[in-house]
Amino acid sequence: MKIGFFGVGNMGGPMAANLVKAGHEVRAFDLSAELVAQAQQAGCDAGRDVAHTVEGAEVVISMLPSGKAVAGLYLGEQGALAHISTEALVIDCSTIDTDTTAALASAAAKSGHRVIDAPVSGGVGGATAGTLTFICGGATAAVEAAWPVLEAMGKNVFHAGDHGAGQVAKICNNMLLAIHMLGTCEALQLGADNGLDPKVLSDIMLASSGRNWSLEVYNPWPGVMENVPSAKEYAGGFAVDLMNKDLTLALETALAKGSRTPMGSLAKSLYGMHGSQGNGRLDFSSIQRLFATLD
Repeated sequence: MKIGFFGVGNMGGPMAANLVKAGHEVRAFDLSAELVAQAQQAGCDAGRDVAHTVEGAEVVISMLPSGKAVAGLYLGEQGALAHISTEALVIDCSTIDTDTTAALASAAAKSGHRVIDAPVSGGVGGATAGTLTFICGGATAAVEAAWPVLEAMGKNVFHAGDHGAGQVAKICNNMLLAIHMLGTCEALQLGADNGLDPKVLSDIMLASSGRNWSLEVYNPWPGVMENVPSAKEYAGGFAVDLMNKDLTLALETALAKGSRTPMGSLAKSLYGMHGSQGNGRLDFSSIQRLFATLD
């Protein structure tokens, strides 16, 4: 297929590259010329502007950092919807607020476009390996049409419900991710403070009831696991700033529905504190440093 791809950063870049590997023709656009150049090295064509990027596209994918960016891309008289064929399928993989998702879905319905929200889980490692999980919201027929394209970038595709359902499921997942990462960091620090080797403690908890994703594939303690951000001074991965964004979305959604999220609120407070201390661009597992023993 001919695919227009917007946003080729830490996540979008590997996703676009995997589409190329699967035999698709991908035209990439990003506000960063450097990122577009990297996408070209992976086999993508470069989009000169929005209209050129979607010209002839059968599928349009976006992987952007905020609802404002998504609205700016698609909506308005100069937005991408004005240039995208009504035969094309629009897949927004950004994690954003449900209001923007609803606005995009409404605008698409009025202009005769098919659109789904399909935020992802799996991080940069999953994007690179092509093992992402896509959590989709939208009409069944549109989600089914997106399936072959999504499978070129991931191993799991779920249909959560109508427009916006993908976003709600994603922020629920990321709130839980923040909570069990914090619990993992706290437990590892407690063990280390009492003379335990964090690697040995990790192995014990992995074989016990404390087992979780953070321990199994993303250990936050430096030196315990290879090829994860904690082994690289917490560089790369899923930034603290992005985790704070997702936790904000979760709490706003909870407030709107009157849901009780005390642990989510505490997670947001701790990640907000961590980010305010100059750690916003580090991977979210760097929250381990917040638990370091005070002398």
